[in-house]
Amino acid sequence: MALDGIRMPDGCYADGTWELKMHVTDLHRDVSLRVTGEIHIGGVMLKLVEKLDVKKDWSDHALWWEKKKTWLLKTHWTLDKYGIQADARLLFTPQHKLLRLQLPNMKHMKVKVNFSDRVFKAVSDICKTFNIRHPEELSLLRKPRDPKKKKKKLEDAEEEEALEMEGPLLTPGSASEVIYIGPVKGSIYSSPGLYSKTMTPTYDSRDGSPLSPTSAWFGDSPLSEGNPSILAVSQPISSPDILVKLYKPQSLLDKAKINQGWLDSSRSLMEQDVKENEVLLLRFKYHSFFDLNPKYDAIRVNQLYEQAKWAILLEEIECTEEEMMMFAALQYHINKLSIMSSDNHMNNSEKEVDEVDAALSDLEITLEGGKTSNTLGDITSIPELADYVKVFKPKKLTLKGYKQYWCTFKDITISCYKSKEEAHGTPAHQMNLRGCEVTPDVNISGQKFNIKLLIPVAEGMNEIWLRCDMEKQYAHWMAACRLASKGKTMADSSYNLEVQNILSFLKMQHMNPDPPFIAEPINTDINPECLVSPRYLKKYKNKQPGSIRDLITARILEAHQNVAQMSLIEAKMRFIQAWQSLPEFGITHFLAKFHGVKREELIGITYNRLIRMDPGTGDAIKTWRFSNMKQWNVNWEIKMVTVEFADEPSISFVCAEVDCKVVHEFIGGYIFLSTRAKDQNESLDEEMFYKLTSGWI
Repeated sequence: MALDGIRMPDGCYADGTWELKMHVTDLHRDVSLRVTGEIHIGGVMLKLVEKLDVKKDWSDHALWWEKKKTWLLKTHWTLDKYGIQADARLLFTPQHKLLRLQLPNMKHMKVKVNFSDRVFKAVSDICKTFNIRHPEELSLLRKPRDPKKKKKKLEDAEEEEALEMEGPLLTPGSASEVIYIGPVKGSIYSSPGLYSKTMTPTYDSRDGSPLSPTSAWFGDSPLSEGNPSILAVSQPISSPDILVKLYKPQSLLDKAKINQGWLDSSRSLMEQDVKENEVLLLRFKYHSFFDLNPKYDAIRVNQLYEQAKWAILLEEIECTEEEMMMFAALQYHINKLSIMSSDNHMNNSEKEVDEVDAALSDLEITLEGGKTSNTLGDITSIPELADYVKVFKPKKLTLKGYKQYWCTFKDITISCYKSKEEAHGTPAHQMNLRGCEVTPDVNISGQKFNIKLLIPVAEGMNEIWLRCDMEKQYAHWMAACRLASKGKTMADSSYNLEVQNILSFLKMQHMNPDPPFIAEPINTDINPECLVSPRYLKKYKNKQPGSIRDLITARILEAHQNVAQMSLIEAKMRFIQAWQSLPEFGITHFLAKFHGVKREELIGITYNRLIRMDPGTGDAIKTWRFSNMKQWNVNWEIKMVTVEFADEPSISFVCAEVDCKVVHEFIGGYIFLSTRAKDQNESLDEEMFYKLTSGWI
């Protein structure tokens, strides 16, 4: 035997080489190579391919170190630099693997995704394929498991819902493939032009259809005939059984547990134990939707509408009965127009332009302002409000009700006087609204227009309720309170638009408090079980006369009268805006233990603040604005998050049932999103995102 063939007790050979074991996943073969620690990764892969002697394109393959959960992507690094020794087992595997994505519309896609890219980059590539702008708002979430159901039953239900469609969808600029899983047969092909980098309008702003010939978007695809933009089209829920099968969180604690599943944006899919063909949810993670414009965002708007629709139907967010009927009416209207979407100019009758109609027209262009009509220019020319408002400070065991005051709203401060004549003197009460929580409490049929304020004070939150007499007064005061909570005054350019959005939101909810007696079943295409959440279906069981189905159908048809003139894209935008107006919108819940407190509480994170919440009721205990935050740190050893503020004591909490990295990423992610500006191009500063969210683990 040659000297170099003698194996020593430590596994090395006499010539200093040692055996490196590798598994080639494509061939299901184990291969051993004689190497030294000085050989670089590129050299290892070259020797491996030569030894395999299989004619195949190996360019997408890389080495994966199972034990350390690390991709060996730095091909110029040596084995010694990576710390790889003879006991290591490496996989030689493709970087791009199939993933089953459930989109916000609950439909599934099979997508080839780079499992070696960080999740943030992988999501950007996925969104580029689907023509979804601003991918920084989305991320991947593991499917929540219903503890009441067995895993096998869930998987079976999944397979029943999805019908696989054959044929690839080519990813712009790469050879990745996407397979749509849904009720349509055929394939979709896209081109690099699908994702508009030049901000050239690509869709009709009324119904979302492509402005260019369909062949330019989808090549020779069968979908070029009939329904070319499948992801921009909302498909009605086919059966109430679908709602029954899907997981519904029963409490705030259940909602908090869902957020355990968010993937780490700074690490790759393989590093987080994601397997090939695993089901992941693509969702809007950060509820801060930048430059949402139907001219360029038909698919983005539709998927956002779908996420809002399912959140309401699955009771992930609370709403009143009137709001539920409004959402059901909008959903019914969208379903009808989606079926008839070949007509690009429907429901566009002439109507008198008033303030609310002008606001609807402006909203059709964008939810975030932009150029608005002159009709709205001078609703409130002076940035100040003064009126009689009823004020109530709730206390335990109190029987006192609202007391009327003459209230003035200047800048971000409300001053309360006993009468209008005393307005030049010292106010009886004064409230600075910066950093406060503003919650609507409205019942249209009961003519109740309340504004609940939680104002931060040294010992926690001071609760004040304001009651307005009519809708217009409520809209102005509510808009002013929302701006003041952010430190903005009524002089801000968004004030008038906010007032109009509130008024139009209230207008859509108008209906008779008691539906008429229904003698005969209503002959209509409405399927109320697919439009209303289970909670409100149960509520109508005890109502007589008439069947439950007919009662709810009558309410939906009544509410539909307020939205029947809307175009398809306008209805979707209105649905999204109404969703954004709900008190619980945009709050991501986590279980946490605050420093010095034994019991678990909830912490809510939104686009601009942290909220300490009661886990039983969801009431806000204390709020901290990001604008007042100096810095936040994480002690990775004890998993404690510490946040320091400019003029308030710092807070510390330990996350329960979720890695503190998830909470850290939400805070950093919202800070990152707040830096976006419309004058920037569409390229993302990935390094800034990682700097704010990745941490040092």
